[in-house]
Amino acid sequence: MGKPLIIVESPAKARTIEKYLKGKYKVTASQGHVVDLPKKGLAVDIENDFEPQYEIRPDKRKIVKLLKDEAKKADAVYLASDPDREGEAIAWHVNSIVSAINPNTSRVLFNEITPKGIMAGLSSPRELDVNLFNAQQARRILDRLVGYQLSPLLWEKIKRGLSAGRVQSVVLRIIVDREREILAFDPEEYWNLSVDYETPEGKTFTAKLSKIDGKKAKVKNAEEAQGLLDRLIAARHEIIRVERKEVRRNPSPPFITSTLLQDAFRKYRYGNRRTMALAQRLYEGVELGRDKEPVGLITYMRTDSVRVSEDAISATRDFISSTLGDKYLPEKPRRFKVKKGAQDAHEAIRPTDVTRTPEEVERLLKEAGVKDAAALSRLYRLIWRRFVASQMAPAVFDQTTVDVDAAGLTMSARGNILKFRGYLAQYEVPEEKNGQESEDDKKKRLPHLEEGWILSLLQAHKEQKFTQPPPRYSEASIVKEMQERGIGRPSTYHSIIPTLLDREYVAKDEGKLKPTDLGVAVTDLLVQWFPDIMDVSFTAQMEGRLDEIEEGRIQWRSVLRDFYEKFSSKLETAKSQATNLKGMSRETDYVCEKCGAPMVLRWNKGYYIACSNYPECRTTKPAELLPDGTVRIIEPEVSSEKCPKCSSPMEVRTGRFGRYLKCTSESCGTTMPYVLPYTCPKCGQGRLSERRTRKGKQFLGCTEYPNCDFMTWDVPVNEKCQVCGWDYMLKPRRGRKYCPKCRLESEKQ
Repeated sequence: MGKPLIIVESPAKARTIEKYLKGKYKVTASQGHVVDLPKKGLAVDIENDFEPQYEIRPDKRKIVKLLKDEAKKADAVYLASDPDREGEAIAWHVNSIVSAINPNTSRVLFNEITPKGIMAGLSSPRELDVNLFNAQQARRILDRLVGYQLSPLLWEKIKRGLSAGRVQSVVLRIIVDREREILAFDPEEYWNLSVDYETPEGKTFTAKLSKIDGKKAKVKNAEEAQGLLDRLIAARHEIIRVERKEVRRNPSPPFITSTLLQDAFRKYRYGNRRTMALAQRLYEGVELGRDKEPVGLITYMRTDSVRVSEDAISATRDFISSTLGDKYLPEKPRRFKVKKGAQDAHEAIRPTDVTRTPEEVERLLKEAGVKDAAALSRLYRLIWRRFVASQMAPAVFDQTTVDVDAAGLTMSARGNILKFRGYLAQYEVPEEKNGQESEDDKKKRLPHLEEGWILSLLQAHKEQKFTQPPPRYSEASIVKEMQERGIGRPSTYHSIIPTLLDREYVAKDEGKLKPTDLGVAVTDLLVQWFPDIMDVSFTAQMEGRLDEIEEGRIQWRSVLRDFYEKFSSKLETAKSQATNLKGMSRETDYVCEKCGAPMVLRWNKGYYIACSNYPECRTTKPAELLPDGTVRIIEPEVSSEKCPKCSSPMEVRTGRFGRYLKCTSESCGTTMPYVLPYTCPKCGQGRLSERRTRKGKQFLGCTEYPNCDFMTWDVPVNEKCQVCGWDYMLKPRRGRKYCPKCRLESEKQ
């Protein structure tokens, strides 16, 4: 017999493991699932108690043959797919293929792709976990039942080619509900009052109005604000309270999947899909140094547990002590509490070797010429710093709170002085600070103050404000919402929003998620006829039931029976009674401006009103159906641009790839990119317009192209350059604003 065979999912992981084992094992990859439900048909025998009808995937037949050939030569087979439900299902199906050829098979788990992690896994083989597999199988069948039976309903009632998903549709509902909150929001006016003070020692600070005659300050209009401002100006300002106390701030736990996605988006604007792809590479192994040796840099990245191994904690404390000193170590190691409902099979996301610093990894990645070296370095730095910081001492602040009495008006200020950096020496402190106090920190400081001091009023301010609606979700905040509501799992967080974007159920508006008319229509139909499936708490309960299957507490077929009994009944009712949007022709209060006939509300990817005298009159206008059932015409924004062909006005339209301009003349219909009011810094003749690459990434280019080739990925800011007087600056995604004119001049020199 030959060498033992290890079967993993990805070729990258296979190369890393084979390198570590120095030729003693043969390592190959299944490249994901080799067996699945076929793409065509339901492939679930409902009458036979939901028996799945699996088949070898057509694109994996060559791989299956290779696995069989290798298993035949091996003296033992180790199934080492990822340590989660999907990985267990892959191992289960691979086992069903190779065990007939080589019955000496067992399951092993690698939490980290390091020599230590691999040997630990190989030394503790186990049987396949039928409960873990059944949890994945139940989830797969549930998704197939929902997707393959709801999708035809959407084709019939809304638009052919649509699809529904058990978790994705609920996330879509959350986004739609937030949009309706925003539309229904009624802003309320309020005013802020503040005062600039000078102390008897000549120091200055600012305080804000907090109380009016002992009650919480609420200033609703300009008249009240002006009356209070006059009262402040005429008053005597005396410090009546100074409170000083020491405040300690503890570090956050190391990353789990959801928090990693949130911080990668917040700090680097990495989308969920990109973050997980980079993390997968760091886990499976990337090439380092001139020898290009593959090394697994982080532990498994699909986890919702903050647990950390004792070995890792000990090594991290030793590292902190040797590099920063014992004063940065808490007396006892930090152990974070795992939240209820979290799957505790894996550790938190951490570096496999804490002594491998981000600076070293960045250098070695560059030496190896690794693709996306900069992005991999950033994500590793984020994970490494968060983990090291999690075992460090708290940051300590001196917090001062001061209250000033001014004729019954209480003006308050609070300031923090960083006394000891603690964990902030590693995490959430930009590198360029170099341990120095930032400008924001300086603004928060208060001068020396004493009770009884009389302060000089330098200037009083009033500022009108309005309450703001809740913000739209970003890719990061929707993941946080999913985690808090208990829907989805670490293995699915990253894929849901890209799926909704691909289906055109949501679009990005300045980086935030906005539902399209299509997404709203799909949501409304599903909420009306399938309230359980679209209910957030029901979806969270279903995730809990899948967890119970994994724990062996309930039987997977019983979960499917309970679900399908209600679902199938509602499906039949919806087929016969749900409104068919494709055939919608609902009367409105609008009249056609061309022929005077009534306008009717119709549907095609979105709502619009059309002349009822069609086909004699083809007048249409974009419209929207408001939550209260009324119809409103969406008046297009008219641009200052003129059509280059017929000189008619151009109006702003929004399409799949963002804004564009279209000629208002029906006989012309010319389109062109959306033009911004910024002159090109290179040629001085054209202006900047929104364009997209072949892959859909937006940039700004000159309207005089191809005569002028200026382009930028950065965003214009209405701020004049103080050096050359250029009308605007450019702000990159990361980094400081700069003047495009000055940069071009310096490049010429």
